[in-house]
Amino acid sequence: MTKQEFRQLLENGPIILDGAMGTGLMKAGMPVDACTEEWAIEHPEVVVRIQKEYIEAGAQILYAPTFGANRIKLAEYGLENQIEVLNEALVALTKKAVAQMTEERGGACGNVETAGEDFAKQKRKIYIAGDMTMTGQIPYPVGDVEFETFVEVYKEQARLLADAGVDLFIVETMMSLQECRAAVIAIREVSDLPIMATLTYNDDGRTLYGTPPEVAINVLQSLGVDAVGVNCSTGPEGMIPIVEKMAEYATVPLIAKPNAGLPELDGMETVYRMTPEEFASTGCKLIEAGASLVGGCCGTTPAHVKALAEAVKGMAIRKPLEQHRRILTSERKLIEVELEGNFLVVGERINPTGKKALQAELREGKMDMVRRFAMEQEAGGAALLDINTGMSGIDELAMTKEVIYEVSSTVDCPLVLDTSHIDVMEAALRAYPGRALINSISLESAKCDAMLTLAKKYGAMFILLPLSDKGLPENASEKLDVLEQIYAKAMEYGLAHEDIIVDGLVTTVGANVAAGVECFDTIAYCKNDRQLPTICGLSNISFGLPERGTVNSTFLTMAMAKGLTMAIANPCQEQLMNAMFAADMLLHHPNADVNYIAKMNRVDSDEENSWHPIYRDVVKGNGSVIVEAVQAELSAGMKAEAIINEHLIPAINYVGQLFNDNKYFLPQLIRSANTMKTAIDYVEPLLEKKDSGKTLPTVIIATVKGDIHDIGKNLVVLMMKNYGYPVIDLGKDVPAEVIVETAIRENAAVIGLSALMTTTMMRMQDVVDLCKARGCKAKIVIGGACITEDFATEIGADAYAKDAADTVRVVERLLNK
Repeated sequence: MTKQEFRQLLENGPIILDGAMGTGLMKAGMPVDACTEEWAIEHPEVVVRIQKEYIEAGAQILYAPTFGANRIKLAEYGLENQIEVLNEALVALTKKAVAQMTEERGGACGNVETAGEDFAKQKRKIYIAGDMTMTGQIPYPVGDVEFETFVEVYKEQARLLADAGVDLFIVETMMSLQECRAAVIAIREVSDLPIMATLTYNDDGRTLYGTPPEVAINVLQSLGVDAVGVNCSTGPEGMIPIVEKMAEYATVPLIAKPNAGLPELDGMETVYRMTPEEFASTGCKLIEAGASLVGGCCGTTPAHVKALAEAVKGMAIRKPLEQHRRILTSERKLIEVELEGNFLVVGERINPTGKKALQAELREGKMDMVRRFAMEQEAGGAALLDINTGMSGIDELAMTKEVIYEVSSTVDCPLVLDTSHIDVMEAALRAYPGRALINSISLESAKCDAMLTLAKKYGAMFILLPLSDKGLPENASEKLDVLEQIYAKAMEYGLAHEDIIVDGLVTTVGANVAAGVECFDTIAYCKNDRQLPTICGLSNISFGLPERGTVNSTFLTMAMAKGLTMAIANPCQEQLMNAMFAADMLLHHPNADVNYIAKMNRVDSDEENSWHPIYRDVVKGNGSVIVEAVQAELSAGMKAEAIINEHLIPAINYVGQLFNDNKYFLPQLIRSANTMKTAIDYVEPLLEKKDSGKTLPTVIIATVKGDIHDIGKNLVVLMMKNYGYPVIDLGKDVPAEVIVETAIRENAAVIGLSALMTTTMMRMQDVVDLCKARGCKAKIVIGGACITEDFATEIGADAYAKDAADTVRVVERLLNK
């Protein structure tokens, strides 16, 4: 299948995807603790039957049941060496289903007659998508798995699927945008087949890692994904706002593959009560919201898909936007570059040039100053942060990646990647979990084509620097000629007009008295004649002059009046930033008056300045210096118990509040939790020797039998330990007997149970019942993606916790009772 064929599919209305394979396999007798892929090839007749039923229902794209057939997930069952056999066999079974339907209906090879009224009038091709999903591991730096490890794992599976003859790829149920990027890049490096990608979102409209839908659509479509969307997560109604938000930015078709409502408990069985008719009715709303490809996820059956296909037949679908928007993102935040929008400052401070202290830290591999600069610049009003690690005495490639990881997990600002080395730029673009801005691409023959290739491959925007092999242009005419040559090359590489920001090329007015005027002319030409945004390195204009801040601020406001869109500057310079906010207001940019008043009245920094160093280090996640702060307090006479009670616990409570308010997300939560753990580990021996604070009761935590997911459970373990609870982590796929016996033996006060899959929810009931039978007095707290408070009540659990931070509060409340 070509990309063109994929686009042509949509010419006749909505595309119907299949429904849940797992639901069908479970109904056919698959045990909850089985490896789905292994069980499927051991029962081929079941897979073929289900796939045929989905074709009969109207599905045009079937997902081969290779969902978890990557090396990491298969290793959980000891099947990693069967990866080739499993992927090939599962694709072959889906092909067999298509072939049998073709033969039964008398169609041409690969075609079956359309289900429903038009059975004899119309034919359609059935396409097979190679299905890939998350590995269950946490990406570095939040977790331990490097980005390139993910890429290699996904490349292995993608090669096998392509060799097996799939028509396209689906990357689905992704919780991490970074891991999703790894899968997409991996596929792109081994195949030219179309790629669809869908993430799953929490109730707050963000993924587990804090990515909102508008960020996901912009990052993935810029990477060349052919259709983007959402699956699992909710029922159809809950998906509507996610699809609507994506539609505001989408230049590709959108996918919606919801569950059959939310799971409910019926005796000992988990059920989805949404009928096919209800599913189809709300499915129509997804088409109206902007989806072009629709199907079903957990709990859906061929009946749901058939009802959906019949309901949406003939509906008009949204056409992807033809004009791109100038969007830059981090993993959690989006910034739009607009010709008539608010002025944007690119923070320049994470650059070792002229900073001896930063150079020394980087050579030692320390990130304290990098992290501080990132936070200070974000607080100062920077919209984006420039990252440059070019200096002698370090491995720039490795250091650039580390700085990107550090900054990306510390602040939300999108990044500008600044290096003159092609290999460093590629490594940076691969590592960065968002849509970056390349700083910069000139007409230098040794780099221009290579850099444009990188911009296209990784979906980046870039700063067009009007320099050539001859160096600085001699006059305005030559500058514009170089500009147009680079622009033309970018178009040849398939980049869009909206991918380009032009550098005004500011020189120092001390050497060229016309430098300011020449830059103004370039800015005006780009905005008025070419509708291109502009940027400049602000400090160049004042080099060698006294009172440089005055020159910079004056130049900035004059350039803004000419149409300058953004500037690379130091956002911690109050005079400069005040001038920028005031100029934005005077130029009548959107909400600029409110922004100006907020800037002048900001007191956040004063509040933070009052924080105790230990408190601040936990909140900001300064794990490398927390021990020094603790040592200082101990030396001053503070007891270990007081450090925990007065500084560490209040700080982590505040982090939990920030997490609940969606001001912090998973990376910040884990960074702060790890920082607190570092401090606890240091003071814990002192508690045992010197203090007599009461000992907290033991907590048992486990993922239930049949469930091999442990990301959420691991976060709970980490948070509980950081609050001082003795935690026994039993791991994943743990039988009820082991959980209850351990709780009795260890006299545990609390049992925490996790389940990610609806198919394993009922194993929580097993633990509750066994506790009652054995007389275990431990309170039972349950949680997980599919768990609700109503479910906790139904099975007799003592409480429900929605996330790791909430678990701490729930346990404390239960114990206080």
